[in-house]
Amino acid sequence: MFKRILLTALLLFLSSCGYEAIHSKKNSIIYNFSISELMFIGNRDVNLKIKEKLNNYAFDKKDKDFILKISSSTEKIVLAKNTAGDPTSFKSTILINIDVIMKKNLKSNFQIVENFNYNNNTDKFSLKRYEKEIINNLAETASEKIIYRLSNIK
Repeated sequence: MFKRILLTALLLFLSSCGYEAIHSKKNSIIYNFSISELMFIGNRDVNLKIKEKLNNYAFDKKDKDFILKISSSTEKIVLAKNTAGDPTSFKSTILINIDVIMKKNLKSNFQIVENFNYNNNTDKFSLKRYEKEIINNLAETASEKIIYRLSNIK
């Protein structure tokens, strides 16, 4: 009986915790910029993840209205090999160059580099899935940095 009461009370308290996504459409009102146009060159997976995050800022027009030209690339480097010459650890890196245009003039340009080190796996299928997950996570982190940098442009 005590367990039921404790479980019910726990569910009631946790169901109304007020969690909200940081970059939701509702929270995009907080930032004082909007994006009127996005142009992408480079890695498709990285660009799709960035576009997914930045689309929330394209709806309401603000005083600071940007046009973004984003160029992305990914790189996988072998960090270490065993005695047989097989790779044992890798480093995945994404490089994103952003040109910010405001009122048809180049306002700012900056570069974001994200990387992650990981060990090799004997199962190549799971290694490919893991690498794709790493690239998605790095792109998501980079897109949060892009939003922060755009909000600080004067």
